[in-house]
Amino acid sequence: MPQLALETFVPQLVWLAIVFLVLYVLMARIALPRIGSVIEGRRERILSDLDQAAQSKAQTDAAIAAYEKALAEARAKAHGIAQATRDALAAETERKRLDIEGKLNEKIAAAEAAIKATKQTALGNVRTVAVDVAGAIVSQLLGEDADKAATERAVDAAMKG
Repeated sequence: MPQLALETFVPQLVWLAIVFLVLYVLMARIALPRIGSVIEGRRERILSDLDQAAQSKAQTDAAIAAYEKALAEARAKAHGIAQATRDALAAETERKRLDIEGKLNEKIAAAEAAIKATKQTALGNVRTVAVDVAGAIVSQLLGEDADKAATERAVDAAMKG
């Protein structure tokens, strides 16, 4: 093997050192700074993206809070409107109920007055009818006309007793 030949061993070591130094200088001066700048650029971009994400999250949280606040206000307003409508309808219903009750009470009072008048008229006619019926009964039983004054006295006595 030629690498292990002793006469070429020293020049191989010299060339090894020269190539190593050239590669080291190339890596240290050209490749590593480029790699470092790429890594630094990525780090800055990642930090920028994280900052933007945090800002977006803060904006989103603020928007959600504003939305929830607006929703709560809308619900409260809707509840207030619904309550006002219920109260207005209840008041209107109560007013109509009282109006109808008043009309019904008037009709009931008029009906009671009519019933009372009819009852008085009927009671007034009861005496006349009783006298006529008693006279008719006496006429059929006795076969002759009954004395009207005697019949009226008997009916009056019966009605008092």
